[in-house]
Amino acid sequence: MTVLQFDGVIHRHVKQNICEVESLLRRGLDAASGKAGACDLIEAHKWFNLAAMRGSTQAVRYRREVSQEMSNMEIAEAQRAARDWLSVH
Repeated sequence: MTVLQFDGVIHRHVKQNICEVESLLRRGLDAASGKAGACDLIEAHKWFNLAAMRGSTQAVRYRREVSQEMSNMEIAEAQRAARDWLSVH
């Protein structure tokens, strides 16, 4: 019985992580495409970076793509924004 309860906890945790990664990835795609207004590569990089940290290989690829259009200062700003987000969440 304990094993089944433990498996259920793991299953919920994995499912929650998948939903969170998908949400972070979607935010990055929205920012990169300008869905909510102007295209914002710094925000896109931030969200892709957060999703990549949680294991999304798609986010790694998208982060690489947007970073090719960004300056080093913009990338540093996006990384700071990701760290700031992590400190709150």
